[in-house]
Amino acid sequence: MHAAAPGDQTVSPGGGALEGMLDRVSRGDQAAFETVYATVAAPVLGLVRRLVRDPAQSEEVAQEVLIEVWRCAARFDPEKGSAMAWIMTMAHRAVDRIRSAQASTDREQRVAARTHMPAFDEVSEQVERRLEREQVRRCLAALTEIQRESVVLAYYRGYTYQETADLLGAALGTVKTRLRDGLIRLRDCLGVAS
Repeated sequence: MHAAAPGDQTVSPGGGALEGMLDRVSRGDQAAFETVYATVAAPVLGLVRRLVRDPAQSEEVAQEVLIEVWRCAARFDPEKGSAMAWIMTMAHRAVDRIRSAQASTDREQRVAARTHMPAFDEVSEQVERRLEREQVRRCLAALTEIQRESVVLAYYRGYTYQETADLLGAALGTVKTRLRDGLIRLRDCLGVAS
């Protein structure tokens, strides 16, 4: 982006002249646009640079604003405010669009990071579960009949200790002892650390 250097002989329009220049720009007058550009480029860049902070991105945004001034000059309405205020409003809106796009990208990245689930091998997981079930079945088969009945009723069918005792026709203390002994044997068979 090139702003007028101190030695340049550019005409700086005074109060009201910028509005007249925008009127000429709206009719395609390139010389008028060069004057508008020379007048507003530095203030636009300064505003954008204060808001965006990144010098390269600031220059891009300022260029976009000035291109928009060229394209939209016919929309300027002097009844609603000064030309400089209109141009600076365009600069603020451009910065807002940049910030909004960045915020959206940041949100998407945060959501993606939160929802990212590590890949796993479903087949190997199914095989592992099947092997664990087979090992539990083998260990259950190694229990005495009384222990196996107590464990199956209490832990696989969801009966309470009292209901298990009632179903087996045994005293509650006896069932608790069978369960404790059966669970100890299961733990040892499965190789589970206590």
